[in-house]
Amino acid sequence: MRLTDLLLWAFTLAFFTFMILPIVVVVVISFTEAGYAAFPIPGWSLKWFARIFEYEPFMDSLRVSLLLAVTATVASCLLGIPAALYLSRARSGWATAITTFLLSPLSMPMIVIGFASLFFLSWLGFGLSFTALCIVHTVICLPYVIRTVTAVYRSVPPAYEEAALILGASRVTTFREVTLPLIRPGIAAGCLFSFLTSFDNLPVSYFFGSAQTNTLPVVMLAYMEHQFDPSIAALSTLQLGMAVIALLVADRLYGIEKMTVAT
Repeated sequence: MRLTDLLLWAFTLAFFTFMILPIVVVVVISFTEAGYAAFPIPGWSLKWFARIFEYEPFMDSLRVSLLLAVTATVASCLLGIPAALYLSRARSGWATAITTFLLSPLSMPMIVIGFASLFFLSWLGFGLSFTALCIVHTVICLPYVIRTVTAVYRSVPPAYEEAALILGASRVTTFREVTLPLIRPGIAAGCLFSFLTSFDNLPVSYFFGSAQTNTLPVVMLAYMEHQFDPSIAALSTLQLGMAVIALLVADRLYGIEKMTVAT
């Protein structure tokens, strides 16, 4: 093996160790029997996972986060899929400008979006409400749906849809029978990214926190300000497990290869 290949393998190993080792430490700490976060752990226990279900603010905020993530994902699909289909086939300069505008939340700091949205939505009368949270989360999730659907739809030859229309299919039938099956991997990827982005978002959700709208990341941050026991590690392990399960389901239904090509 050449020296350059050896150095490349060493760098790759060091990189993945640096990325994965902190996650492994958090997962291990979540199973500790001690009442404090320390590594290595003195013994194994599931009591901190039980603590998650016993502590009411965790469960209340989990329900809010799940409902918010599902609502934002559905709204992003309802708005993003038609926009992506239209803008992908448009040839004018303004279509490019609109696409850039819709994708702009990806390049803006989340804390700026949250701060600006708080003032704007309060001015509109929404205040610190679940509706306001849904609106701002839809804004930050919309680019993922547009980006993935656009990437897939641009690779679909227009001749497929034109052939269906020439053979007598209506535009609704063409979309249902031809377009939708072809862009399904892009929709799945956009939904997955949108759900995970909304569920794990802290900077935006922090500005809209109230007794009724606190999301799980906001409650976790507030909990750590007063105490730092391994229940936070257990909760992080559960979130990691949810993400892994979502990826496995997506891989089972569509294949990660197709979804990564779409993005």
